[in-house]
Amino acid sequence: MWNRISIFFETLEDHPVLRFTLLVAGLLFFWIIEGAIPLIPLHYKKNKLHHALVNFGFTILHLIIHTFLAIFIVLLADWCRTETWGLVYWFHANIPMTILIGVLALDFSSWLVHWIMHQSPLLWRFHLIHHADNNVDVTTGLRHHPGDSILRGIFFLLLNFISGAPVYAVMIYQTLIVLATAFTHANISLPRWLDSAISLIFVSPNMHKVHHHWKQPYTDSNYGAVLSIWDRLLGTFLKLNPKDIHYGLDRYYPNEKDEDFMALLKKPFQKLE
Repeated sequence: MWNRISIFFETLEDHPVLRFTLLVAGLLFFWIIEGAIPLIPLHYKKNKLHHALVNFGFTILHLIIHTFLAIFIVLLADWCRTETWGLVYWFHANIPMTILIGVLALDFSSWLVHWIMHQSPLLWRFHLIHHADNNVDVTTGLRHHPGDSILRGIFFLLLNFISGAPVYAVMIYQTLIVLATAFTHANISLPRWLDSAISLIFVSPNMHKVHHHWKQPYTDSNYGAVLSIWDRLLGTFLKLNPKDIHYGLDRYYPNEKDEDFMALLKKPFQKLE
C-alpha cells in the first residue's frame, strides 16, 4: 500500500491537470458548503463572484510562481537522495516515517515563514494583502501577493533541504495544504465541539478565523497551515468567539479598497498608511 501511495504522489508533479483539478474541486466543494452553512454573513463590495475573481487573480500569480518552484523541489529532492542528505536519510526512515518527517518539516516551514512575515515590517507589506480581505471565504486562502508567495517558496525549500523529503512526501504535503487552506478559510459553521476537537491537532476554520481578526493580538496568532501543534507548542494559539470576529485591517490599507486588484498589487511598494 505504501509503495502505491509513494508512486502515485511521486508522479503527481507530472500531471498538472490532475493537480489543478484537485485544487478546483476543493474550492468548489467548500464554496458550496459555505453557501449552505455560513459562519457569518459576508458583505461583498459587489458580489461573491467579483470578490472571487479578485482573489483568483492572485491565485494565478501564486500558481505560476510555484510551477517554477517545482523545478527546484525536484532538483533538491534528487540531490538529497544522491547525497543521502536530510533527516529522512539520517534516520533511515521507511515510507510512512518519511511522509511523517516530510509533512512535519514542511508544515513547520509554513508556520515559521508566516510568523516571520508578521514580525518583519518589510515582509508584512506583502503579507497584509492577504489580511486586507474584508470577507474571508474559501477564495481568500490563495490570495497571496507574489512577494509573499516567493518568500513562502524559499522557506519551503529550506525545510525541504533539512528534511531531505523526496518528491512524493512533498506532493503529499502540498495536497494536504491545498485542501486545508480551502477548509480553514471557508466561511463554514461547524458545531463548536467539532471545531474544537479538530483544532487539537489540525487547524480548524474557527481557529484560523481568529488570525484574520482585524486587531492585534489576534492577528498575530494561529499561524498554522495544516497542523495546530506549532501554535500550541510555541505559545501563539488564541481563541475568540466567531461572532466577535471582524475581518480586515485596522490600519495600513483602506478597507473599502480590499477588492482593488491593482492597488493591492502595488501596495507593498508604497508607504504604509
